[in-house]
Amino acid sequence: MTTSFDLETFLAQPRLAGLALSPDGQRLLVGVGTPAPDGKRFRTALWAIDPAGEAPPRQLTRSAPGESAAAFRADGSLLFLSPRPDPDRKPEDEPPAGLWSLPAEGGEPRLLLAPGGGVAAVTVAEDSGDLLVSAELHPGAGGFADDRARDKARKDAGVTAQLFTTYPIRFWDHYLGPREPARWVIPAAALAEPTQPAPPTPPPTDDKDDEEAQPHGAAEPDARLVIRGDGLHTADTAITPDGSTLITGWRATADQLAITGPGDLVTDLVAVDVATGERRELVADGREFHSPAVSPDGTRVICVAATTGDPEQATDSTLVLVDLTDGSVRDVAVDLDLWPSEPRWLPDGEAIVFAADEAGHRPLFRVDLGDDEVTRLTASGAYSDVCVAPDGAHLFALHAQVGGPHRPVRLDTSTPDQQPVALPSPVGITPDNATVERVVATADDGVEIGAWLVLPATDPDTDDPSPMVVFIHGGPLGSWNTWHWRWNPFVLAEQGYAILLPDPALSTGYGQAFIQRGWGRWGQEPYTDLMTLVEAAAADPRIDADRLAAMGGSFGGYMANWVAGQTDRFRCIVTHASLWALEAFHGTTDVGVFWEAEFGDPYVDPSRYLENSPSRHIDRIRTPILVIHGEKDLRVPVSEALILWTDLARNGADARFLYFPDENHWILKPQHVRLWYQTVLAFLAEHLRDEPFETPELL
Repeated sequence: MTTSFDLETFLAQPRLAGLALSPDGQRLLVGVGTPAPDGKRFRTALWAIDPAGEAPPRQLTRSAPGESAAAFRADGSLLFLSPRPDPDRKPEDEPPAGLWSLPAEGGEPRLLLAPGGGVAAVTVAEDSGDLLVSAELHPGAGGFADDRARDKARKDAGVTAQLFTTYPIRFWDHYLGPREPARWVIPAAALAEPTQPAPPTPPPTDDKDDEEAQPHGAAEPDARLVIRGDGLHTADTAITPDGSTLITGWRATADQLAITGPGDLVTDLVAVDVATGERRELVADGREFHSPAVSPDGTRVICVAATTGDPEQATDSTLVLVDLTDGSVRDVAVDLDLWPSEPRWLPDGEAIVFAADEAGHRPLFRVDLGDDEVTRLTASGAYSDVCVAPDGAHLFALHAQVGGPHRPVRLDTSTPDQQPVALPSPVGITPDNATVERVVATADDGVEIGAWLVLPATDPDTDDPSPMVVFIHGGPLGSWNTWHWRWNPFVLAEQGYAILLPDPALSTGYGQAFIQRGWGRWGQEPYTDLMTLVEAAAADPRIDADRLAAMGGSFGGYMANWVAGQTDRFRCIVTHASLWALEAFHGTTDVGVFWEAEFGDPYVDPSRYLENSPSRHIDRIRTPILVIHGEKDLRVPVSEALILWTDLARNGADARFLYFPDENHWILKPQHVRLWYQTVLAFLAEHLRDEPFETPELL
């Protein structure tokens, strides 16, 4: 007998993310997200996990807004971010996240830092104990007090306007500014616990000036501003163990409006002296550097370097090792035909552990720096949030599969293709209402292509073949290799649908040539691969080949739109946050120049944009379409949905438009996730089962 995994069960599941390990290796933390009591948002609490796998998990924090970004100090105290100071404050009035410290022995957390723009991230220098803090600052402001004064002046005047002089001005779901990125260092000496009891909290007043002048009422430690500016936008930053140097990406062209191409958006790798703020260039060879990690002895940096690509050559990614003493630079694991991510040092400084997509999985790998030998450590599943134990013999990570949610696990750092040891945690249900199988086919050009097929639990002697829904992944540089909270096939399997998760051309994990064959050719190999995998799955006698639907978001939505204009093979199509008119998209998306790496300069030659634009085929669309979009999506602006909707209406298509005024590229609020699935399921039932469309009650 199978366990139900209906929509309400799915929404109630805990969502694990953000693993952190204490310096002594004795404490492991994970963030656990659950719906808030009002059901209108997800909130995260921090839970303690026993690294030995013996003690049960234990919740450490609890507040209305939740906590995130856990990090440990050497004394065992726990750092986290939270806008949690006032339990009576309404959620919509919450201040930005402050930096909090929870003593190792427990008790009440202490607020360390509460800048007006909030704290975005914190990292601890391993030896010195200094803190690296990411906190934005108004241009021209000399410190946090000055920053708050400038912010208060704008609010008092009712001003929200911004004057932009650089490009880009938006990113995913927000406009950049009015503050600019900045990195601060708080010396460990400034973080000492108070020796005297804190003075009593004054009674609340109606004096708004006091509240604005010092949010949360926090006393700020001696935070040193090290580097600021738009060059830090999207840049990852690390700190050397002794706290003397920051390693960060820096976009050298951040202060210019004239952008001649995607090469102007890359970040160089730089080192910044904490004491003086002096910035020196480490590597500036036209690649994009991110995810830096400093060696335990502070002499080297490992990071990911990605080429920008151009219309003839796809982007590529590798690991780069930089010696901070002599300036030498070399690529690492050069024979690995995969894209590495999340590099982590082993304590002896002789090897690196990293993750990379591979053939429908995301294994962990080890590369020994002496001979560049690469060992795959895990056999199956997808891994993230790697934490290496101090002894170097073990590591901890979050492990998920297409068929099961993330859970903390333990592995050793040397055994090939091992199975992880699961640690007791508040992990949710692993669905048993369906099975997951691999589908393999041969593309038109002879290349092997693959997909996952999720089949509902049925009795083959009594049940009819299942209708099949095709989930097309976004990216397009991505892969179906892990559990998904947004596009979860098991919610559909509960309704009796089979779900195909294909990895066509442009998918990661199949080598550089697999990406190259679809690069800038979105309407060609990515489409033909998709249809080849659809037909291979539909040939399975457990699938009803006459009842097919296609769904996709972002690039997956683009492909759903392209499919609609190329074939009548599907009974219906769901297109979410989708690209429709590529030439217009270039000017409205947050970083249009980025797409010139694939499609070229549209001011010189727009042909690739036009050739690959689904809008050219509007007159051929006969398939019913459900359009879904969020107003706050800046990566794929709502203008794409509006043009699509107008084109569908003008051509008399059978269509519906589900619109979310306060969501972005992802539908994140629980009540909206529920409506998203309810509407999609009603649309699928209408066209795959000939049932009347049932509008969700709250729409």
